[in-house]
Parts: sequence; C-alpha cells; structure tokens
Amino acid sequence: MLALADAEGRHEQHWLDLLGEHAGPPRQSDPRTRMLGFLARRFGSVFVLALAQRAESRSPYEADADATDQMAADERIHEEVVRALAARGRQRLSGTFRAAVFGANDGLVSNLALVLGVSAAGVDNRVVLLTGIAGLLAGALSMAAGEYVSVTSQRELLDATTPNAHGQEALAALDVNANELSLVYRARGMTADEANLNADEVIAGRIAMAHPSANAHESVGTAFGAAASSFCFFASGAIIPVLPYLFGAQGYPAVIIAATLVGIVLLITGSIVGLLSGRSPLKRALRQLAIGFGAAGATYLLGLLFGVSGG
Repeated sequence: MLALADAEGRHEQHWLDLLGEHAGPPRQSDPRTRMLGFLARRFGSVFVLALAQRAESRSPYEADADATDQMAADERIHEEVVRALAARGRQRLSGTFRAAVFGANDGLVSNLALVLGVSAAGVDNRVVLLTGIAGLLAGALSMAAGEYVSVTSQRELLDATTPNAHGQEALAALDVNANELSLVYRARGMTADEANLNADEVIAGRIAMAHPSANAHESVGTAFGAAASSFCFFASGAIIPVLPYLFGAQGYPAVIIAATLVGIVLLITGSIVGLLSGRSPLKRALRQLAIGFGAAGATYLLGLLFGVSGG
C-alpha cells in the first residue's frame, strides 16, 4: 500500500507541475472518506480496498490528453494490485458473509411473503402476527438444523479423507527400494516423478508425511457455531416484516410499513454485496430489491386471490 501511495504521489506531482501556481491547497477529507475510515477500523480494510479497486478501474487517464501513457499503465496495474489485496479479505470474509447475506435475505423475503400472503387473505391481525412469529421460528430452526447437518456431514467426509496417524509410524519399516509411499502421493494427484521425490524426502526424514487437507476442519468450523449463526442471521431478517404487527399496525398500513422496512434492508444488503464484490452497489441493491419484492408480491397476489375466492 505504501508503494502504491508513492506511485500516486508521482501522479500528483505531475498534475502539480502542470498546474503550477494555479494548483489549489489540499482538500480536507470529505464525509465519504471518513466513513471509509470508520468501516476499515470496524470491519477491516476489505471495504476500502473494494472501493479502491472500483476507483482504479474507472481511471480517466487513458482518455486524458494531459496524462502520460505511463500514468495510464500504472493505473491498470494498480487495479490488479488492489484486486489481489482485496482478495485476501474477501476470502476471509466469504464464508461468514455468504451465510449472513443468505440467512438474513432468506428471513426477510420468506417471512415478508408469508406475512403479506396471510394479510392479503383478510384474516385477523392477531393471526397475521402469530403467523409471522411462527414463520420466524420455523425458518430459523430449519436453517439452524440444516446448517448443523451440513457442517457435521462435511466434517465426517473430511475425517474419512484425513490420513491415519499409524501411517507415519509405518515409514521406518518400508522397503526403501520398492518405495510404496510414492503410491500415496500419486493417489493425491502428483505425477510419478513428484511422488517419488516426495516419498524419498519423507523416508530420508527431511519432511513430514503431510496431507493437503490437514487443516480443513478449521475452515469448516463447528456445527453448533454454524447452526447458531444461521439461526441468528435468519431471525434478524425475519423479524423485520413482523415489526409493524408487533406494534399494532393493521391492514394496508401494516403491509406498506412491512414492505418499506424490508425494502430498505434489501437495498442495504444488496449495496454491501456490490461494494465487496467490486461491482456497482446501486445495481446490486436494486437487483436484491427486485428479487425480494418479486417473491413477496407473488405471494401477496395469491393471498388476495384466496381471500376473494374464500369470501
């Protein structure tokens, strides 16, 4: 990052030399920059790097007659450098972030659709509220149970592929000339030459008999932790459309308030997804909103249909 700052300093000096006495004083940081600093301190540098990547990709230097070819080339390389730096943060964040977005979005959309569908059918407000709370609990428990089973199954699969500890103990008794240890490495995808080389080094005691998935359990996490996270993420989204009914709203006002609250949260989560992926936050926010409202709207229309036919 300091090396990139030095390069940007050279670009700054280029413009200062061109402007001469017409160059103005340095500007103070704007609210957007201060907000980026807040996000970086609270959530790490991935937010800032994602925005920096977008800024580098929109560099106007290639079309600017006063910019040099070297400056334009610098910006193209800077984009790749920032992309590589941001990739580390995205990888660390990807598992938790995916679960958070998926769980919260599922809770938002499914419970909004459930509440609107039941409300459109013309049932009593208490029934709508109980339906929303039931949907929250049922969905959150289902998500938690599914995540628990998923992580447990994945850990069991990893256990089946983890090398037996007794394999290391058998090394001393191996026939060095036959070198059957190389078959283990060939089974893991190495070429015959690579397998023989690794086996020779293991038998000679220069390296340990390692496995590429030895630390895979840590990346999977615990089943109870995954279940608890899924429950909380789903519940945090599912509670939003229930709030108007909890505070006594009824009929169309409750529907409008619930849809508005969910729409705001969908826009926020969509923009965060766009921001972290280096894409347009606005487009991702609108996509999230359209998908969520599309599902909820379809359920609301079905509720109206059943309400009319039932009446």
